[in-house]
Amino acid sequence: MTKSPFPLSKVYGLLEPGPVVMLSTARKGRPNIMTLSWHTMLEFEPPLVGCVVSNRNYSFNILKTTRECVINIPTVELAEKVVKCGNVSGRDTDKFASLGLTPIAASCVQAPLIDECYANLECKVADTRLVNKYNFFVLEVLKAWFDSSITDPRTIHHLGEGVFKVDGETIKLPSHMK
Repeated sequence: MTKSPFPLSKVYGLLEPGPVVMLSTARKGRPNIMTLSWHTMLEFEPPLVGCVVSNRNYSFNILKTTRECVINIPTVELAEKVVKCGNVSGRDTDKFASLGLTPIAASCVQAPLIDECYANLECKVADTRLVNKYNFFVLEVLKAWFDSSITDPRTIHHLGEGVFKVDGETIKLPSHMK
């Protein structure tokens, strides 16, 4: 096997942990959405999710102030809207209106669910100890929703520089965990 050096600035594309999501927040009755791909599960019960929200993003201060959000999981059908969402700031744009997305009232938080997304996770900030140093929020999932009519959700995964991979074949292997 021959291996070549890999640029450190592109390592994130090798380890991208999960599907691209759309993080919705709201402050003073104004909802916002940002595209997010740097997240990871931290705990099973209660479900804890860690995510990096850059302090340069409009959503950062909203999340830091309100301490709540919704992680919305889109499928490949929303890929173009997901990319457009990530390329415009919510400071100047109502992303729900400009992207043609539907905000739905959540049951536990003020931030809205995105109706067009396959699944939605209502979250509160559970830990902020890594926010000042790494922009890393630990979120507790309070309520989870999914569209049961979608039997094979194909999510998108960011590989860097505008390149995405779509979820493919599902396989089942023996496991001793139950």
